[in-house]
Amino acid sequence: MLATQRQHLILQELDAEGTVRVAELADLLRVSEMTVRRDIDALDAEGLLLRVHGGATRPAAFGAVEPGFGAKSAREADAKRAIAEEALTLLRPGMTLLVSGGTTTHELARVLPRDLGLTVATNSLMVASVLAPDGEGGTGTDGGIRTVVLGGQRTPSEALVGPVTVHALDRLHADLCFMGVHGFDPKAGITSPNLLESEVNAAMIAASDRLAVLADATKYRTVALAGIAPLSAVGVLITDDRIGTGPAGPLAEELLRQCVGELRLARMKQDPATPHISTPARLTPHPPSLPDGQPPSATAFKGHDA
Repeated sequence: MLATQRQHLILQELDAEGTVRVAELADLLRVSEMTVRRDIDALDAEGLLLRVHGGATRPAAFGAVEPGFGAKSAREADAKRAIAEEALTLLRPGMTLLVSGGTTTHELARVLPRDLGLTVATNSLMVASVLAPDGEGGTGTDGGIRTVVLGGQRTPSEALVGPVTVHALDRLHADLCFMGVHGFDPKAGITSPNLLESEVNAAMIAASDRLAVLADATKYRTVALAGIAPLSAVGVLITDDRIGTGPAGPLAEELLRQCVGELRLARMKQDPATPHISTPARLTPHPPSLPDGQPPSATAFKGHDA
């Protein structure tokens, strides 16, 4: 098995279990523990996991860890493309949009149509870069996108945060807010590892008529340090169609439909150029379960009242 195939399977196991151990991976992949350690070192260097004693864990397992933009953009690219395409169906001509930082919102910015007369206000340097004039007419002309960049302090995820950003949002109003999040959970709501970013995102929600959260299925049940808003504040949650096939099974989709205004599942497209790799059996099966057997209330939230 090639190193890229092994590493792909290690990340799959990590997404399913949250943590992996070197000895168990060696048995699963039928390779030496030294080989597994080299693969974990390579994935750790790319920011795709965090190496710990005896194994590895997801960066999301630590609520205050904020991965850089480059590390996040390398993950779940197919899901992000599918989610961005589904998000386009929410657009109407002449809309004013607030677009938060994040790699999924960055993918959305790449495919935003230039012929709807949109106005985009963003605190993301990467989103602003995608929407910047190209030197051949730019995006500020008729038929393009008018872009407003919010000021503030730069974060590892290339977002601008802090009191300057919040003050700017106090004077803005948007028809729709597209927000990328670190995690979404029925009890904890949508969360961020960055306290200042969570405040900015809460201000974005307050400045918008409707909130659309863009988050792939691997972020389900991930809870970061700072709360942004409960799931009841989410008008539309767009995730990918793997949400019902993860460890929680179909219960996850059913529960999310109860918590948010509308749930949309973007269909993943199979890339014919990508070789099929069969997924091995889980190391430790986890039957789906809900706390106390009941769907948690969306109001059980500690954080911002947005």
